[in-house]
Amino acid sequence: MNELINNLDKEFKFTSEDFNFLSNLVGQNAGINLTEDKRELVYGRVSKRLRLLGIKNFSDYCELLRHDNTEEVTHFINSITTNVTSFFRESHHFEYLANKTIPDIIKKNSGVTRPRLRIWSAGCSTGEEPYSIAMVLRENIKDIDRWDAKILATDLDSNVLETAKNGEYPIDRISEVPIVRKKRWMLMGTGTKNGSVKIKTSIRNLVHFKQLNLTEAWPVRGTFDCVFFRNVAIYFKRDTQIKLLNRFADHLDKNGTLFVGHAESLIGVSDRFENKGPTIHQKVI
Repeated sequence: MNELINNLDKEFKFTSEDFNFLSNLVGQNAGINLTEDKRELVYGRVSKRLRLLGIKNFSDYCELLRHDNTEEVTHFINSITTNVTSFFRESHHFEYLANKTIPDIIKKNSGVTRPRLRIWSAGCSTGEEPYSIAMVLRENIKDIDRWDAKILATDLDSNVLETAKNGEYPIDRISEVPIVRKKRWMLMGTGTKNGSVKIKTSIRNLVHFKQLNLTEAWPVRGTFDCVFFRNVAIYFKRDTQIKLLNRFADHLDKNGTLFVGHAESLIGVSDRFENKGPTIHQKVI
């Protein structure tokens, strides 16, 4: 009865069977844990696909997914993944990067002809996070162009990666960025590009974007000085979270830093990290 009432005011019929199928599908393909409280989120996001495709109800859409193992499944996964981000989000992480992590990396590389630096933005969304990291690197490592410095930025969603690679944003997306940074690292659009900004080449050249499913193989080489894994773990089950944390620890350099989201804590979850501040953790094992 409740399900019937819930469907009365909806554009598309959406049954428990439909939700269970979709939640299982995204779990199998992306490792994302969609609990019952995410039902309205799934309805809102996937409804856009139904309208676009001219499909009348969720059952028919589920049937399409059962017979389409590639293109539409990709669109479905893209519609579910959360991509809320902004430049310098959770600013204390970037302050720690500038004041603690980078000085330690510089000290570690003292006397090295071509110092090496690797940072991973895991779950980079539309690119604001890795570009913020790149700005901090350029501001705090004056001779960075002689370094072997790279930021790996990965995400499951192929659509947001295209936006990230382009490095162009509506001007309201940089409203919280200090004016000095806007002038130094961004180009204001003119003419047909009025109302948009473009990240400068010197920043974009430090970032390398790749599509990656974190629950599958990681084709990465060497270790990272730090990893930004923020506001992503909350979408995985606890056992998957633990596996991912162990894998990140395996890919972090000695004393490497892991930044997690404001709603995520490793305290009591992994003994391979030591807490260094709010949602800041250092590898110890």
